[in-house]
Amino acid sequence: MVQGHNNNMSFNFIDKIRSTIKKYQMLREGDRILVGLSGGTDSVALLHALSTLKEEFVFSMHIAHLDHMFRGEESVGDRRFCEGLAKKMKLEMIYKEINVPQIAKEKGISPEEAGRQERYGFFKEAAKAKGIKKIAVAHNKDDQAETVLMRVIRGAGMLGLGGMSPVKDMQGVKIIRPLIETSRQEIEDFIKDEGLQFRQDSSNEKLIFTRNRIRRELIPYLEKNFNANIKEVLTNMAENLRVENEFMEKFSNRKLKSSSKIKNGQVLIDLKRFKAQPEAVRKRVLRAALRQIKGDLRRLTYQHWKELEQLIHVRPVNSKVDLPSGVDVVKHKNSISLSLK
Repeated sequence: MVQGHNNNMSFNFIDKIRSTIKKYQMLREGDRILVGLSGGTDSVALLHALSTLKEEFVFSMHIAHLDHMFRGEESVGDRRFCEGLAKKMKLEMIYKEINVPQIAKEKGISPEEAGRQERYGFFKEAAKAKGIKKIAVAHNKDDQAETVLMRVIRGAGMLGLGGMSPVKDMQGVKIIRPLIETSRQEIEDFIKDEGLQFRQDSSNEKLIFTRNRIRRELIPYLEKNFNANIKEVLTNMAENLRVENEFMEKFSNRKLKSSSKIKNGQVLIDLKRFKAQPEAVRKRVLRAALRQIKGDLRRLTYQHWKELEQLIHVRPVNSKVDLPSGVDVVKHKNSISLSLK
């Protein structure tokens, strides 16, 4: 707990988080929150800041800690540390261990991606078990800049370049990011000022992870040679794109509603109405339809969008495109249908 804000810096830190929470309407009176705690600086700062604001915003907290089994003994130490902190703060901790390296191998995905999927899966499961509707995670402004750069390199569109949302709906729960406007430096200063204990994660030092290489090599290079404020520029860009993207999403969802119907579990889109839309809207209408069918847009690449364009504008009636996760898109005389196999 921030002892009566014994200094100005801690007060400013808490104030910044308070304004982020208000700006994005992250909390409401009576909320119950699950706080993701790894034991590192960011999540420890998040937990202490929320604890300080608890009475003002009137909410209660639980802690969730996942052992990814990346680091053997070190991971056990992390768990013990988090248990100790939970006890000290009189909070209940929900804990699970998942062999992420093994899952990454089995699924043929990067350890980072496997870790992310398993972590959010666990958070949702823990929240559901406790009837909790909000999950607070500790992503900060620097994480946002890194995420945007990572997505630039992978060739993301507007949605991806909008970075991480301060508030995101995820299958019945809301992910909130109270530190999203706070820099890593501010977090470290707060930890130091308050004399808070935390755990060092040795995997943050490993340059095999794309994010770590962006953090340790690319961003310092860009700051030195191109723009000293690159992190600020990237986070501002993300916020602008996110606002525009939200408008486009809503608009496209309305267009999908007015040009489609659901029949026998299929989404049928009227071709004439669809083709009358500008290209930017057409792509989003398809995205919205696919999200309706499969719940997300994972594993859909630029190539898939190209195939769908071809199907709609060039290929003959009864042509078909197979998409990942068993989605079939078929062209009919006056419509296209999307369905799960």
